[in-house]
Amino acid sequence: MSDASSTAHAPLRAKDVNAQAAAWLERREAPDWSASDLGELEAWLAASEANCAAFWRVEAAWQQAQRLAALRRGARVGAYLARHNLRPNLFRMAAAAFVAAALVAGWQLLPMHKSKAAGGELYSTPVGGREVLALADGSQIELNTNSAVRVDIGAGRRQVRLVRGEAFFQIKHDAARPFVVMARGHRITDLGTKFLVRERADGLEVALMEGRAQVDIGSAGSKSAMLLPGDVAVAKANALMVVRETPRELKSRQAWRQGVLIFDHTTLAEAVSEFNRYNRVKLVIADAATAKRRFGGTFPTNDLDDFTGLAQAVLGLRVENRGQEIVISR
Repeated sequence: MSDASSTAHAPLRAKDVNAQAAAWLERREAPDWSASDLGELEAWLAASEANCAAFWRVEAAWQQAQRLAALRRGARVGAYLARHNLRPNLFRMAAAAFVAAALVAGWQLLPMHKSKAAGGELYSTPVGGREVLALADGSQIELNTNSAVRVDIGAGRRQVRLVRGEAFFQIKHDAARPFVVMARGHRITDLGTKFLVRERADGLEVALMEGRAQVDIGSAGSKSAMLLPGDVAVAKANALMVVRETPRELKSRQAWRQGVLIFDHTTLAEAVSEFNRYNRVKLVIADAATAKRRFGGTFPTNDLDDFTGLAQAVLGLRVENRGQEIVISR
């Protein structure tokens, strides 16, 4: 593994898993990266899900840095780098270290609220919060920002009601006690799966990552669909539609679990709407033309400065901080 044999092992000596991930990524970009190095990295990734998640976060930040570095010839981006005290030749390495740290430090697991309620225990997260809830049956629920579930698990039943927001479910299958999620009057029955359920203003989305799940809409289950991995069910009123998503799209859909948002040729209106879910300071777009501008990138959910800074640098937009609002305009 060349003279970097000691360097290659440096990631394993780092105290924090995120620092290890950043060190591995920096090592991977070195000119003497070898097949042996790759084998060690793959072994480190296979050792735990935490390693995989940390590496994914840092790699996303690194890709963001590469995109900005490619644009650094522009005056606006030059100003952006200067404002952050980054020399161009150090920008990418600094981003790998600093952005990785920011992703972890900024994405705090804010306290989850728990209370007794009719029909089970109520768990909720505040704006900007995320929480992993371990259930008595071995299943897990991961609550996104400003979300709530009511959990009712007993000897003969396993039922969860999504009261608001979004949640990722990793279910331990039990044929004798099907796991049922109720949301907006619709029913999702687990058949040994990992799936995401999100309430939207006009309906419900169910994205299946692994296994199978059945979606029934309406109290009478008038329409139903069996989902396979990659399927996304969209339920609106009494209509049910199932679409297929690519692995990349599914990855973006659940990026919040790693504390980031991924935009790919997304309108500013859509991006701002997503950011506002995670922050008490709200982004506001001043005009319709600006709202239609398209944007791409990977951003920590709580880093409004990073998002607005890139909007200024790449799109040439104006940003005005008014305290509880940040206004974006032409």
